[in-house]
Parts: sequence; C-alpha cells; structure tokens
Amino acid sequence: MSVYAFIFARGNSKGLPGKNIKLLGNHPLIAHSIRVAQQVVGIDKIFVSTDSDEIAAVAEAYEATVIKRPDELATDTAPEWHAWCHAINHLQAQGHKFDVFVSLPATSPLRAVEDVEQCLASLDKDSDIVVTVTPASRSPYFNMVVRDTEGVSQLVCAANNIHRRQDAPEVYDMTTVAYVAHPEFILANERIFSGRVKSVVVPRERAVDIDDIYDFKIAEMLLADREKTHANE
Repeated sequence: MSVYAFIFARGNSKGLPGKNIKLLGNHPLIAHSIRVAQQVVGIDKIFVSTDSDEIAAVAEAYEATVIKRPDELATDTAPEWHAWCHAINHLQAQGHKFDVFVSLPATSPLRAVEDVEQCLASLDKDSDIVVTVTPASRSPYFNMVVRDTEGVSQLVCAANNIHRRQDAPEVYDMTTVAYVAHPEFILANERIFSGRVKSVVVPRERAVDIDDIYDFKIAEMLLADREKTHANE
C-alpha cells in the first residue's frame, strides 16, 4: 500500500501574514508538519502544495517535493478540497499511483507521530476518510446558542431531558491534526461528510490550530513546555 502525505500552504494568510514560514521554536511552522510526516511509518512520499516561492523554498530545504498550486486555488474563498483534488490529479498525470492520501495542515504543528499513525490504522475499506477530533469545551445541547437579528437566542440542539452539562451527549471539535482518505473518494466528492467518516480523538494540547497571533503564542508556550519536559526525562 502506497501512502502519500501532503501539506497545503497558501502564501497569503490574512489572519497571520507569513505564518507558514514563521519560526516556531527552531523550525518554520510548515517544517513541523514535514518533520512529523518523515517519522510516520508507512508514509512513502511528502509533498507541499503552495503558490508561494518562499514556502516552496522552505519545503525543499526540508526535503519535501513541491507542487505548484494555481493562483485561483490559493485565494481566501477557494475551498481547500479543490487544492486536494489538484494535487492528486497533478501526481496521477505524472504517473504516480498511491492508495492513501494524508493531509497534515501546517496550522497544527503540535501533532504527534502517533496521531497520524492512528489515523492511518483507522482507514479501512468500509471508510472513506478519517478525521481528528478533540473533546469540545462547549456543547450544542447545553451552552451553545443561535440568535436572530433581535438577539433572541435558543440552544443549537434543544432537548427537554437535558438539564445539566453532564446529561448532554459527549461532543467533539474537529481539528486539523490530520485527514486520511482514499484518493478516489476525494476526486468523486466535494466535502468530507459526503462519505463514511471515522474519527480519531487527540488531546487538546496537540490539537492547536493556528489562525492568528494568539493561537501562535499558545503553540509557542505548549511547544516550550513539551521541550522542557522532554529535556528533563
């Protein structure tokens, strides 16, 4: 079974300009995803899809193969799913054949090798895609609301028999730690939940998703704490 890993990284981030090559610890942000992929048993090749020459240079320095992403797939409004399809089609046109697609977004630099390996182990012939989740801090059954233009609010999921948070079903936040899928499912569909989705639970400290400077600072703090812990072991 052939497994290809991909990191999709645009150059025009609005939330934190230049974030994909911003240093986090001793490495650029995108390099953390590449380095994890290099350690995952079973991953055969690693690609970075980007529109940015600067990101491409960093990717090549860390020994990933660059796929040049068309400008129309690197805008704020372009669905990343279309970039997934472009990368798969690009490689297939070059004669590549692979069985498993793995996306490791640069915005989740604190993932562990075991998180990715667990996702790979969870993908089977009866599943189309595996995503990662982490326990949610709020519940749509208890303390998440929708509101109208006048501010009138109601629970997202109203249930007469739920009076305490402990009574509500356990819910999870989707994360960007990893996505593992069959390439043919991606090419034949437009969204994750078009198929049979399985999930792997990861702890919150490994599921930080960097969108702005505040997320980045949290990642810096958690990374420093992790490195300190490892140094003392």
